[in-house]
Amino acid sequence: MVTLRRWWDRKGLQIGLLALILGSTWILRQTQGQLLMEVYQVMTRPLQMLQTGPSPEERLKDARFLELQTRIADLESQNKKLQDLLGYVEKQPLSARPIPGRVVGRSADHWWQQVTINRGSNMGIQEGFVVKADGGLVGLVESVTPNTSRVLLISDLKSQVGVTISRTSAKGVLRGDSSAEAVLEFYEKVPNVKVGDLVSTSTYSQKFPAGLAVGRVKSLDLKKLPVSVAKVDLFPPIRSLDWVAIYPKPTNQEMEKQESPNQEIQKSN
Repeated sequence: MVTLRRWWDRKGLQIGLLALILGSTWILRQTQGQLLMEVYQVMTRPLQMLQTGPSPEERLKDARFLELQTRIADLESQNKKLQDLLGYVEKQPLSARPIPGRVVGRSADHWWQQVTINRGSNMGIQEGFVVKADGGLVGLVESVTPNTSRVLLISDLKSQVGVTISRTSAKGVLRGDSSAEAVLEFYEKVPNVKVGDLVSTSTYSQKFPAGLAVGRVKSLDLKKLPVSVAKVDLFPPIRSLDWVAIYPKPTNQEMEKQESPNQEIQKSN
């Protein structure tokens, strides 16, 4: 009896552990691990409750909410721009009211050269029509399809606009520089001009009516050969055009009206 008790003291713990392992294995096999999963969930639930991050469902709801907020903000911005443009259109004489249009195409390779607007020949648009935006002159309709028009921007390198200095009537040609600035080449060698002078289309222009705002003189180089030049900050938001107004090209009668004051001045001189 004493021998059996000593053997049990030595082997009892091992036999108990072996029985526990075998019993646990049998239970896991019968429950296919569900009991172990429940035990794991009970043990980790307090840790999950301490986590502060949102659940996947909450993150999805937040993403949808932010998407809706973004769409609403964009619609409000577009509505404001359209209202401003329509308000500007309504201020024009009925016979001279422009056609509103929106920029729907712009290539990254030709960002400063041209844009496509959603108005074409079906709306009466023709080549040579004048395009304006907030700030003044934007460009000229270069080609037309039934539903779209391509506009040559005044920032294009091949664009040329006859302009004048509003303060002194000094005149020149404004050429695009593929940026928000343009280069003004004066007809006179030493023009009466200074930094800050306002620039608008001149009566010499054959493509644009006179008096359209263009920009402001940023810098001068009166020693440049063969002609004096100035850098001009363009007023229209060429970089981020959205809504524009399209006007018919000037008629011969309008051109004659622009020329008549100059002719009278020349005669008086």
